[in-house]
Amino acid sequence: MSDLVKLRKYVSLVEETHHDGGPRLGRPVTKAVVGGVVANPYAGRHVADIQPMMKELEPLAVDLTERVKKLLGAEGSALEAYGKGVIVGIAGELEHAALWHQPSGFGIRHAMGGAKSIVPSTVKVAAAGARIDIPLHHVTAAYVRSHFDSIEFCVPDGPRPDEIVFIVAAAIGGRPHARVGGLTVDGIKVGDGQR
Repeated sequence: MSDLVKLRKYVSLVEETHHDGGPRLGRPVTKAVVGGVVANPYAGRHVADIQPMMKELEPLAVDLTERVKKLLGAEGSALEAYGKGVIVGIAGELEHAALWHQPSGFGIRHAMGGAKSIVPSTVKVAAAGARIDIPLHHVTAAYVRSHFDSIEFCVPDGPRPDEIVFIVAAAIGGRPHARVGGLTVDGIKVGDGQR
């Protein structure tokens, strides 16, 4: 990686849902999430300028997205939903999670060959083993209601107090039996990342 991005481990999870109480799906909904556990160079002290780490995180974002694609057995264009998140160890600050916003958006879009929709996100400061729900929505139009979803993630031994877990998630398919109306995939027309 780099002097500012020192990786300890990757953790990944795949979910494959064949039905959710309704009829068996013709194609299962498959979701995957990968986290990279990285040393926090700013842990335990206030550093005024933390921006140097942002650019250094771009390769990690591409790497995590490529790992998600591999877990899903998909090319970037097959991914229908995505999301991201961060868990900062308790010696860090919530602002350290914000380092992921720009590089992860760049990295995810780069690895997917471009995508319109904003990448939904959630962050927290927590102890090792903390669970986090990574929000998901459609990669082309954020208002596609069938793809409002999430995937839960944790690292059993991380983040340690001086670590950060950077996370990327993606899915092929929306909720298994979506039927509450709203914008559908077939109804995407505007191309502005929302509708």
